Amino acid sequence: MSRAGRAGRATGETRVDATWEIDGTGRYEIATGVAFLDHMLAQLARHGRFDLTVAASGDLAVDAHHTVEDVGTALGRALRDAIGGGAGIRRYGSAHAPLDEALVLAVVDVSGRPFLHYAADVPRQRLGAYDTDLTEEFFRAFAVQAAITLHVLLVHGRNAHHIVEAAFKAVALALDRATEPDPRIHDVPSTKGTLA
Repeated sequence: MSRAGRAGRATGETRVDATWEIDGTGRYEIATGVAFLDHMLAQLARHGRFDLTVAASGDLAVDAHHTVEDVGTALGRALRDAIGGGAGIRRYGSAHAPLDEALVLAVVDVSGRPFLHYAADVPRQRLGAYDTDLTEEFFRAFAVQAAITLHVLLVHGRNAHHIVEAAFKAVALALDRATEPDPRIHDVPSTKGTLA
């Protein structure tokens, strides 16, 4: 059975269409109009071995904020759609990812309870059209719409590009582990009987 999800979001500020194939190979087709975000989503796909498509258009003449946040929203909804009821998954995943001097830890619980703890003090700067402050906005929108608990913690690092990229890679690795089928589990991994 294919674990694939699709979601869209259309507002007066943006239009986003996204698909998420959990059991993929790391393929991606991404065009958001924000080159650095495209690069980060490529990391998410490649290192999580997810197949992702994202097509976004928005009010980039204002800034990248609405586009980045709404891409997070659409991808979160697509992942939630792909997970479905969550039967048979490991549910929890954690991973460290380094990039040169930067090291980030991500911890995921596919819990049905949306929450983000973001403790990555990234130097505030622009990476192309991407403001590093938008990283937290992306992950918040993503976690809320995916209905996951997500912790992102910077262990150490100085370079903004390295920190943000390590964060996306760590989240990719943790999500891969959390959504992986566990052959010992045949029902929903919760004493409540639901991850909703």
